[in-house]
Amino acid sequence: MKASKMFPFLFSLLVLSFSFTSVKSQIKQKDQEKIDASIKVLQDFGQMKEKIPKELMEMTQGIIIVPKLINAGFVVGGKRGKGIAMVKLEDGTWSDPVFVTITGGSVGFQIGVQAVDLVLVFKNRETLQNINKNSVTLGGDVSITAGPMGRNSTASTDTKFEAEVYSYSRSKGLFAGISLGGSVIAIDENANNAFYGEDESTKTLFSNTTSTSQSLQQLKEVLKNMYQ
Repeated sequence: MKASKMFPFLFSLLVLSFSFTSVKSQIKQKDQEKIDASIKVLQDFGQMKEKIPKELMEMTQGIIIVPKLINAGFVVGGKRGKGIAMVKLEDGTWSDPVFVTITGGSVGFQIGVQAVDLVLVFKNRETLQNINKNSVTLGGDVSITAGPMGRNSTASTDTKFEAEVYSYSRSKGLFAGISLGGSVIAIDENANNAFYGEDESTKTLFSNTTSTSQSLQQLKEVLKNMYQ
């Protein structure tokens, strides 16, 4: 290739490489903001008068935190949010977070847009670990119910903790009911690759506790304080 044609070609490659790096950096920054927001959600939930029962938090083996889940609709509704998932390992330590998405829709009388902080408490870690293979549908693949404590009088509760997943949602500082049946949880591959690197698989992350990141250590400490 002649030098006159080589320069534009190399310049184009440089621009593409820079753009890719810039986009990846932006995703990683959003991931960090998601972790910081998740810490705030857990802290706020822990300070509320009606908390997630300590008994439930002691037995939980997994958790998903979705700051600012968007619940919007006009007759046909939709939900969309990004958050993190963690599992409690057999030695009682918590895994590093895995970035996930949650999406869903519904039909019925509804109007407006609502942003809620969502926490899903899982009885079995395998439910989250299996997301690595396939997405998980709430109310389909696993049973879900509104968590006891802080729910309105019409919400279903299960004080024997027999459901697989318990949901807690908060809007404007108060617990608020939200229907999650049919919502799908999936791995956010782009977010995980940007934050951890492409060599880390979701399976590895769900068993990894070696991160020295200060924010991740704080996240795990805040989570542990909810039941100790």
